[in-house]
Amino acid sequence: MSMEKDDRPEAFGVFKPIGHVIVSFVNGDDMAAAASALEQAGVDSAGIHRYGPAEMARQAQSDIDNASGLASIGQELNLVKAHLELAQQGYSFLVVHAPKDDAARDVARICAEHHATRAQSYGRLIIEELIEVGSDQTQVAESPDRGLDAQTRSGVEGAADKNG
Repeated sequence: MSMEKDDRPEAFGVFKPIGHVIVSFVNGDDMAAAASALEQAGVDSAGIHRYGPAEMARQAQSDIDNASGLASIGQELNLVKAHLELAQQGYSFLVVHAPKDDAARDVARICAEHHATRAQSYGRLIIEELIEVGSDQTQVAESPDRGLDAQTRSGVEGAADKNG
């Protein structure tokens, strides 16, 4: 079921939109172009939610402030921290309803054509990176102290990574 923007699905106090893809863009123009392309490809506009940098930063900071201790078990909290950092750098985001693997891959492909830097598909148990970034290192266990693995862009985000 597609989420409503004001009714955010959560797990342990952290945004977790199961059946959706979260996509980041360096700027709002690329995000808008990707949203238009998704609609032209047949994605229902009600399933495409746009988040500007300030809105995503507020949401991410609220999630970090309200996360339960259980949120640190998986990737969710680390992804929220990565989204906060990107939002603070001016990135914009789409959250797109894509309940099937093929649909999620199509969303990522279309968004990548419009300069998306990252895309994660949120499943019940797994959050899958859909836009290849980083190195060929094998993923290892993550923790809030370690952050995400370095082969994902969120593992190296910072001032040196502003240009995607």
